[in-house]
Amino acid sequence: MPDFVTTARRGALAALLASIALAGSALAQPAAQWPDKPVRLLVPVGPGGAADTLSRNLSNGFQQFGNGHPLVVENRVGAGGTIAASAVVREKPDGYTLFLAEVGPNAVSHTLAANLPYDPNKAFTHIIHLVNLPAVVLIRPSLPYNTLAEFIAAAKQQPDKFTYASAGLGNWTHLFMAYLNSQAGIEVRNVVYRSGSEMLTALLRGEADTAIITVSTSLGQIREGKVRALAGTPPTQIAQLPGTPPAAQTLRGFDVNVWHGISAPAGMDPALVARINGIFNQVLQVPAVRAAIVEAQAATIVGGTPQQFDAFVKGELQRWPAVVKAAGIKPE
Repeated sequence: MPDFVTTARRGALAALLASIALAGSALAQPAAQWPDKPVRLLVPVGPGGAADTLSRNLSNGFQQFGNGHPLVVENRVGAGGTIAASAVVREKPDGYTLFLAEVGPNAVSHTLAANLPYDPNKAFTHIIHLVNLPAVVLIRPSLPYNTLAEFIAAAKQQPDKFTYASAGLGNWTHLFMAYLNSQAGIEVRNVVYRSGSEMLTALLRGEADTAIITVSTSLGQIREGKVRALAGTPPTQIAQLPGTPPAAQTLRGFDVNVWHGISAPAGMDPALVARINGIFNQVLQVPAVRAAIVEAQAATIVGGTPQQFDAFVKGELQRWPAVVKAAGIKPE
């Protein structure tokens, strides 16, 4: 009788362990097989700008690693990127709706909107830090200023005369220029457009006086003399603009880059996070994709682990609210 009982218990334990193993296999299988249909990437700005171009460069390399399924770029414009972000966080964390993360909706907008429908500290699963892109302070060529110092001096002498183009409250194009205003002690007024390409058009048409735009969006017009580059936003020289000094030479400590990553709704299975991270790291190594990002977009590829990107975003969440407060940026 004791042997029979022991055998029965062993049989039950074996059945339980087999059941657990089967359940674990069933849970792990979707991550290993992801994706089995097209994946949406929501981009918080309009077509034609650097973020949109980056997304489409990634899309060009995704299908070969995504089981033959495409990465579909979907532009959701407005409210400094929070419309797109809000749409993403309402989705299931199944990997089929991703977000092109950036500083505005992921690290700043909660300080500028009283009723933001998500908390950026809790609402996202951060998957991979894709790139950093340099930006440049531009002015329309009909203005007579050749350096950032000259423009700042003119803005101090003529308060509230000049305007700058941005892609909306809380977007990095707004934040960087408001930061420059604060650091320089000037007041240049914000005029909102939908994307970097529309901002550039506004400068070309004389609708706005200045803007901070990525090098990739504006390089052709700079080289053709259609807009004038006064300073780069990183603290080091931008290789594509050897005659344009860093803004830090005029404003000590000025150091900003445009960063983008891939995020998703909170609560994603870690195995799926690892799977998506691995695929995008592979996409970033495709020669054609690398050339499009590094050479055409003047960007630095970052890549790395989900943990590294999560730590980076947490650092941005600490940095930018203090900048917003110091700059006196108010909801508009």
